[in-house]
Amino acid sequence: MGILDLFVAALMPVLKVLLLTAVGSLLAVDRIEEVVFFVFNPSLVGSNLAESLTFKSMVMLWFMPLNILITFIIGSILGWMLIKTTRAPQELRGLVLGCCAAGNLGNLPLIIIPAVCKEKGSPFGAVDVCCKHGLTYVSLSMAIGAIYLWSYVYNIVRIYSIKNSEVAIRRKSSGENPYSISKCSSKCSQGPLLPSDGHLFAEASSDQSELPCIISEGNAKVSILDKIKQRLKMNGLKINMRMLFAPSTTGAFVGLVIGVVPQLRRAMIGDNAPLRVVQDSASLLGDAAIPTIILILGANLLKGLKGSAVQLPVIVGIVMVRYIALPLLGIAIVKGAAHFGLVQSDPLYQFVLLLQFALPPAMNIGTMTQLFGAGESECSVIMLSTYALASVSITLWSTFFMWLVS
Repeated sequence: MGILDLFVAALMPVLKVLLLTAVGSLLAVDRIEEVVFFVFNPSLVGSNLAESLTFKSMVMLWFMPLNILITFIIGSILGWMLIKTTRAPQELRGLVLGCCAAGNLGNLPLIIIPAVCKEKGSPFGAVDVCCKHGLTYVSLSMAIGAIYLWSYVYNIVRIYSIKNSEVAIRRKSSGENPYSISKCSSKCSQGPLLPSDGHLFAEASSDQSELPCIISEGNAKVSILDKIKQRLKMNGLKINMRMLFAPSTTGAFVGLVIGVVPQLRRAMIGDNAPLRVVQDSASLLGDAAIPTIILILGANLLKGLKGSAVQLPVIVGIVMVRYIALPLLGIAIVKGAAHFGLVQSDPLYQFVLLLQFALPPAMNIGTMTQLFGAGESECSVIMLSTYALASVSITLWSTFFMWLVS
């Protein structure tokens, strides 16, 4: 198959996304977003996993969770190097690390893979088989990505938002000792260590505590041991369980159980299954997810036109990490794993693994910045910039990946 045919097969899905994204930028989609989050996405993910995934196929896909974890770890390392190189402001460091670590493993692959399968020049065989298997890979990728995002990246953004709050408090103190007050009894009631401006999670506020005082010459001071304990408590691992078990993740779990347990599979999957109406209804709802997701993407990206200015080197650095460094490293990792027999020879499966390294930042990072009040407007600018370039980057990398696996 010629390189031009592969390029056209990679270009057409991106053009479809751009067209619907432009339409979405003109719409008010606040209520639609809730329907997609709670209904369409879980239905799509759950129905596809239940129909296509079995215990045998799940064992064969064991490398995907590891592959996604590798993208997060390498992205974090490259993001840390970017922060040191560009000297990014303290308030943007968590945002930069999150954008470099987490790619859009949910919405974009759900759009791209079925569109690639339906193109005439696609190297992945019959359209129906390609779509069926492709959506299974993407649904699993979406569920695993959500778990990593809300356990790993969530804590990165949270910790850096706490550090940024501490810096702001010290600046306001005008050089005074932040751990001393004029009057003290057996405990220092110094108020919250984080600003209670409504942006931070309740669990972040729960880190606030009264610190024991050591009274010396009329000044109350916190002991070194208590400072260490407070620091460990503030920076300790927290997991947003509500978002970790978001509807899409729950739908994926239900789909896995149905697909793997033979009794449930026979009852719900197949033309003669007694409960096939449940599967058919979920598939019907899931079919509405992909076009609606693209409309929402366009509306969300429009917010970037109203965001605060971000240093150009920071934006360029994030673009280079996500669209140059990560894809190149991904090629070495996936092809190396295939060479040693760690990855099955299915070209579509390898294509999905490679694509996971070449995606723009996860849109849910914007949700995290809103929750913690750290770099919210700057995040919208970064998202607009990276997604504007994603049309070119994903087209070129998809072309090369298809040539590489075909």
